[in-house]
Amino acid sequence: MAGRRIASSALFRSLAAPLFRKGIDGSASGVFRRFSIAAAIEEPISPPVQVKYSQLLINGKFVDSASGKTFPTLDPRSGEVIAQVAEGDAEDVNRAVTAARKAFDEGPWPRMTAYERSRILNRFADLIEKHNDEIAALETWDNGKPFEQASQIEIPMLARLMRYYAGWADKIHGLVVPADGPHHVQVLHEPIGVAGQIIPWNFPLLMYAWKVGPALACGNTIVLKTAEQTPLSALYVSKLFLEAGLPEGVLNVISGFGPTAGAALASHMDVDKLAFTGSTSTGKIVLELAARSNLKPVTLELGGKSPMIVMDDADIDQAVELAHFALFFNQGQCCCAGSRTFVHERVYDEFIEKAKARAIKRVVGDPFIKGVEQGPQIDEEQFSKILHYIKSGVEDGATLVTGGTRAGTKGYYIQPTIFTDVQDGMKIAQEEIFGPVQSILKFKDLNEVIQRSNKTRYGLAAGVFTNNLHTANTLMRALRVGSVWINCFDVFDAAIPFGGYKMSGQGREKGIDSLKNYLQIKAVVTPLNNPAWL
Repeated sequence: MAGRRIASSALFRSLAAPLFRKGIDGSASGVFRRFSIAAAIEEPISPPVQVKYSQLLINGKFVDSASGKTFPTLDPRSGEVIAQVAEGDAEDVNRAVTAARKAFDEGPWPRMTAYERSRILNRFADLIEKHNDEIAALETWDNGKPFEQASQIEIPMLARLMRYYAGWADKIHGLVVPADGPHHVQVLHEPIGVAGQIIPWNFPLLMYAWKVGPALACGNTIVLKTAEQTPLSALYVSKLFLEAGLPEGVLNVISGFGPTAGAALASHMDVDKLAFTGSTSTGKIVLELAARSNLKPVTLELGGKSPMIVMDDADIDQAVELAHFALFFNQGQCCCAGSRTFVHERVYDEFIEKAKARAIKRVVGDPFIKGVEQGPQIDEEQFSKILHYIKSGVEDGATLVTGGTRAGTKGYYIQPTIFTDVQDGMKIAQEEIFGPVQSILKFKDLNEVIQRSNKTRYGLAAGVFTNNLHTANTLMRALRVGSVWINCFDVFDAAIPFGGYKMSGQGREKGIDSLKNYLQIKAVVTPLNNPAWL
């Protein structure tokens, strides 16, 4: 994702609507001001959760790294250390791959009935629902996303995704196909083997589900590397998988860094398939490492610079709210964020005025406070990168309408920022900012906006806001992207495939298409002697 959204924008807005609420413990510490800094930003609320798992998960056991090294995972609200986490490297990846290989070649998982695999996935979903708030609090603490977003949308969707894949486990089947001659021909769909998976930090558990769910449903074993910024939640829920009955070695989790653990996983000769979500630049490295090793197949979900097109017949109030959500959701840390807002010249001025008012009203604060819409960015590196892009927008001649600087003095909060008079060649219109920075561009007609929208190396998603059916139909076919949302944005469902065109990736996740990533196809041909029929 890169970045992801699980429910309708209307549902999310209903969760974020309150302006003044108490903290999750009922205290008055939750009171804050919109687009201004409350004491709660400077003095973070104590999270209602403890870190239980910080070691590597290898062969069904939590263990220290072979080197004994650890690294700190930080609270983005303050930059302070949450916990020291085991730092996996090549030796740990090799231990995990060995365990996964043995579990696949000799263990019960691929030999288990598909129905029993589905029961384990459903039991895991039951445990996710049972521990919903604890998991959500851990995700918010380590990531900075609003607790309401995590607890009411993302963690329930994690359970939903697992039930979806549980439903697929006993419905994966092959074919018997006719041949031109006396032969019985079967096409078998078999698990691919050991799957290496590398997930990002912006939606840690949803990306966990998008990869782990289909791989397990197909009967594979897994070595998963978490993002170094957000290692905690995957370790927690993987323990629940063991409680649900997942055999030892089937799911192994390595926390560590890309150049060490990630590179070792991507280049490992005994990994049969690789899935990666992250930046396009890192995706290129992953693909090269896979090719240079054993030529393992790779699925990639990479960056985006998605157009959000507002036509002149649109309801401007609704369009403003939709475009605001499309960009600012999850602190703008979404690969499919509507980060190029194209607005028709006839409604451009009205749109800007209302977009500015909406951004100023956006609730920024401690993500554990009810009603907060925007928490901190993930870490100092991302925080600095976003501020650099804001500076470049000013230097390139775009008009800074609102925001443009940090919020508060502690943690990695950034004010909701809007630029107008943005030109296609500016860095803020071409490069993925991955933060709360909305770039608004003016256009004259349909053909122009199609050409400009497609003039990018990315092709992940697009939004279209219009009341004209013909316009919608034209745009949905003309835009070279993997997802088009018409009069909505970031509507995700377990059954809807997601992925990109061009340099936004290859392959699809979710839906029936995700299963193809984790299956091999085998043709079996047997002669028929004196067949009754062909």
